[in-house]
Amino acid sequence: MGDSRTRRRGEELIKAIHDAALEEVLEVGAGRLTMDGIARRAATPRTTLYRRWSDPIEVLLDALYHQHPVEEPTPGADDLRGDLIRALRLMVEWAFSPAGRAVAAILTDPRSVALMSDALFERVFAGRGGTFTRTVLEHYAERGHFPAELLTPVVADIGEALVTKRLIDAGAPPTDEDLAAIVDQAILPAIGLGPRA
Repeated sequence: MGDSRTRRRGEELIKAIHDAALEEVLEVGAGRLTMDGIARRAATPRTTLYRRWSDPIEVLLDALYHQHPVEEPTPGADDLRGDLIRALRLMVEWAFSPAGRAVAAILTDPRSVALMSDALFERVFAGRGGTFTRTVLEHYAERGHFPAELLTPVVADIGEALVTKRLIDAGAPPTDEDLAAIVDQAILPAIGLGPRA
């Protein structure tokens, strides 16, 4: 273990600490997260963590921020439907990742929610584009594909809300057909477009 402490540096060490914070929060919850627990799991001295972060919640927020994906619209802005489906697929993949599972654990634990809900939304989700379709929708609205005023907070949340419902109801990832149905039957009509836009 001593060797791994001296060899890991830079991004490799940060990733190990991030991974440890996500694993630790799944096991103990945000309210019982400690620098000692994260350091032990990352096999690094606690002082290493304090050089970069002031407390364990800061470590966790940093880990969640860096492991939260951001959808990337097609550069030519010519495939709104496909980009929306890809954004929702990205959400599904993230939901089953360590970061997605950690967020689910935080949001379903009353103590954890009280401790870090605001910071989670302000410093992770907002900083990484908000909902999983917002970046795509803003990209296309800015390029005149639909009126920007139709992109309300409710519309921006439709895809994410429906995917979350499918995950809860089925306990399994939605299929690509499910994601296409969400786009065709909910998101595109909400911005005044039919399917295959």
